[in-house]
Amino acid sequence: MSEITTVGVLGCGLMGSGIAQTAAAAGFPTVVREVSDELLARGKSAITGSLNKLVEKGKLDAATRDATLGRLRFTTKVADLEDADIVMEAVTEDLELKNGLWKELDGLCRPATIFASNTSSLTIAAMAAATKRPDKFVGLHFFNPVPLMKLVEVVRTVTTAPETFDRAFAFARKLGKEPIAAKDTSGFVVNLLLVPYLLDAIRALERGVASVPDIDKAMQLGCGYPMGPFVLLDFVGNDTTYKIAEIMFDEYREQRYAPPPLLKRMVLAGYYGKKAGKGFYDYGATPPTPSNLGL
Repeated sequence: MSEITTVGVLGCGLMGSGIAQTAAAAGFPTVVREVSDELLARGKSAITGSLNKLVEKGKLDAATRDATLGRLRFTTKVADLEDADIVMEAVTEDLELKNGLWKELDGLCRPATIFASNTSSLTIAAMAAATKRPDKFVGLHFFNPVPLMKLVEVVRTVTTAPETFDRAFAFARKLGKEPIAAKDTSGFVVNLLLVPYLLDAIRALERGVASVPDIDKAMQLGCGYPMGPFVLLDFVGNDTTYKIAEIMFDEYREQRYAPPPLLKRMVLAGYYGKKAGKGFYDYGATPPTPSNLGL
């Protein structure tokens, strides 16, 4: 089984920058591609800030931080990923966009290069079919924040070669992660179970079961969850959850995956969550206060 020694990452947003940081920290020379210099600068700043925080907390020394940054190369050219042993994709959950990139890379990369998508809701088969290497295609689904979260779902589709899966699984371990094997079903393991829970919390709010903070407190103290569903929704992004839910509902046609009306109204209003300053909570206040959602 050939070793993975060089890494390519498509996308340098929240997930892409975290994946790139994790790969570089594990010792892999890593090339990160974004569509513009502005987005690359933003991603590089996020990585630098993340590493600096680890130094400040005494979890990383300055020399290791500098070595990690030295393994990263940033580019706007897809062709700069052609020599990677594995290319991990973390762009917007848009199948057409993803497949356009995969088709381009398929003609550039060596036949042995593994393609891996970080999609959280699309099926891997829908991307593998767009290439001439469906046997070299897997899912590597990381969790936010990538440098801190240990889990990686390693997803095999019907066309994934056993050797490809084994190489990807071993690679996830080399990144310092705890991989699990998952089949190619929309949502894999975590989102298959998590998304209905989050949507049910919104439905409970719509029905007037309890307030946002009380539902959050109930799930924290009653179930031992580190954060309540509405804090988590705001952290993930309500627009992201809405899009994932729509994709999963389209796949399964089950009511539990259908986005509630309140979630749709919030997305239309720009209440995306923490990144927008307002979601189920208003982050303009310290501590954040529940938003007026017109219920």
